[in-house]
Amino acid sequence: MGKSRRNKRASHKEFMAFGGFDDGQDALKAEREKAREMRASQWWKRQLAKGVCHYCGREFKPSDLTMDHLVPVARGGKTTKGNVVCACKECNNQKKYLLPMEWEQYLESLDKDRTEKTEAGEDDSA
Repeated sequence: MGKSRRNKRASHKEFMAFGGFDDGQDALKAEREKAREMRASQWWKRQLAKGVCHYCGREFKPSDLTMDHLVPVARGGKTTKGNVVCACKECNNQKKYLLPMEWEQYLESLDKDRTEKTEAGEDDSA
């Protein structure tokens, strides 16, 4: 088995351990095809041209942005204009299979951890 295939299997196992559901490989393949088609659309190219990550708000070259499903395909999301956003690779990788509410909770937990460390004098910016 090739390395890429092993990584996909590991990723799928990680997702299932996270509490996801397997809605059938055919449905996932169909959504991936829709995403490929959308990435080729003028609408998506205009989104990329804005050069802003939906999550962190930082500016990037269009080539450094990825398509992210707000509600991940693996969690029942569809490839529609209302469900896809431009995301930097870092944010997209951190978000993984999280729903919008779960992502917000994750960010809040990071902020809480930073605040607690700052209050405890554990400033890691040096």
